[in-house]
Amino acid sequence: MPTFFTEIFDEPNAVAPLGLIVLEGADVLGNKIDKYLVNWYNRDLSKKKADFQKKETFIIKSSCPRFTTGDGKGIIEGSVRGRDLYIITDIGNYNKCYNMLGFSNHMSPDDHYADLKRIISAAGGKAERITVIMPIMYGGRQHRRNARESLDCAQMLQELYAMGVSELVTFDAHDPRVQNAVPLMGFDNFYPTYQILKVLCANYPDLDFNKNSFMVVSPDEGAMHRNIFFASVLEADLGMFYKRRDYTTVVNGRNPIVAHEYIGSSVKGKNVIVADDIIATGESMLKLCKHLKADGAEKIFLNATFSIFTEGVEKFQEAYDQGLFTAVVSTNLTYTDPELKTKSWFISADLSKYIAYIIAYCNQNKSVADLLSSNERIHQLLKR
Repeated sequence: MPTFFTEIFDEPNAVAPLGLIVLEGADVLGNKIDKYLVNWYNRDLSKKKADFQKKETFIIKSSCPRFTTGDGKGIIEGSVRGRDLYIITDIGNYNKCYNMLGFSNHMSPDDHYADLKRIISAAGGKAERITVIMPIMYGGRQHRRNARESLDCAQMLQELYAMGVSELVTFDAHDPRVQNAVPLMGFDNFYPTYQILKVLCANYPDLDFNKNSFMVVSPDEGAMHRNIFFASVLEADLGMFYKRRDYTTVVNGRNPIVAHEYIGSSVKGKNVIVADDIIATGESMLKLCKHLKADGAEKIFLNATFSIFTEGVEKFQEAYDQGLFTAVVSTNLTYTDPELKTKSWFISADLSKYIAYIIAYCNQNKSVADLLSSNERIHQLLKR
């Protein structure tokens, strides 16, 4: 990390005493974040304060128990009065369950979002400031209206603003323009580009990013902005797939893809990285791999910030065995299936330290501009 990260905590500049609330489903990521913050706090302030008392944790215990009918409530077990409160939630964690009428019910994004609102309500307006850290954004894929449809993501943002949330921190939003729904609320959208390239270089140290042997391909027009960034910082060529859809049919809530058309320079003999925000079924990614391999691509690295794999990993394992791709590079920003973690082709980048920096800098009223832009760190990485 650059030198501006050497000292983090300077208590006189803090907005208010820091507090974390980690909702069910985000506990693994939240505990890692807390460890970084505690270490930095004890390191920095022990040198400045004669009466310094060691911090054990910033996490304020909370819970969202449910009655047997499925109704729930939010409980905060410690004081939040005057705190700069950061609430961490993972609305993508489908592995958490609750009992309802004798059945074990998996938590959906709706359930996680309802629990978030319960905890904000339980805070009762007593916190100095509330920031929600929601790495995968609720309703993010329903961000615009094409027909007589709901606008789930915009509605969520307006509800949080009305409840007193000052800022929402997310990663790789499906369409960041949804922040226009709340022009007076803070909205920070971070990208894990540096962390993705870091683990990619660590696992494939011989990978050459030279323009003659490497290029970036966008899986569709909607993912162009993140792939343009990859291509720009790597100074690589950029190609794109155009998804032709059947708009007369709806399958699983979307119009099925009938064809992929490639636009761009030749991929023959080149290593390729394909970046998208989410792998759900993975169907379009695998079709893309077949197309690129047929056109002569060498190694294909699939990058998705969120790896959900809604239909399991079997199809990807088969494709890997056929040599259609080299690796899937993702993050730990949302729940990852334990089976996926065992696959030799799956690489995960840990974002807990990055989020800890974001929280610490916001709490200390320091600019996050250096955190938002990863250009300098990427260039340093490539030089190494």
